[in-house]
Amino acid sequence: VRELGGCMGPIWHSYYSECSALLFVVDASNPTQVSSSCIQLLSVLSAAPLASVPVLVLFNKIDLPCYMSLVEMKSLFRMQDIVSCATQPITMLETSARDGTGLADVLQWLRATLKDP
Repeated sequence: VRELGGCMGPIWHSYYSECSALLFVVDASNPTQVSSSCIQLLSVLSAAPLASVPVLVLFNKIDLPCYMSLVEMKSLFRMQDIVSCATQPITMLETSARDGTGLADVLQWLRATLKDP
């Protein structure tokens, strides 16, 4: 497991060859970062080494009063278009790392995605 924050975007590609699954975390409480996050997601999805790597997009911080719902985030990201054009399977979940909401679903996704053949 590697955490690569947004400011590390320029070096993300150096980790792609080792990637079996990708968790892309978006701050759902920060509308000013939506366009930047979307651009980063599109960049990741278009990387050749990740063409078949399963992706879980996590809309995090749903515990905050100003969070945008999954419906709003999907609309802002144009997720329907992204999913239809992507070569890899994409799943989306809402989470709160603070209170644990959705984390069981994340673990379930990881278990199913990384299961032994």
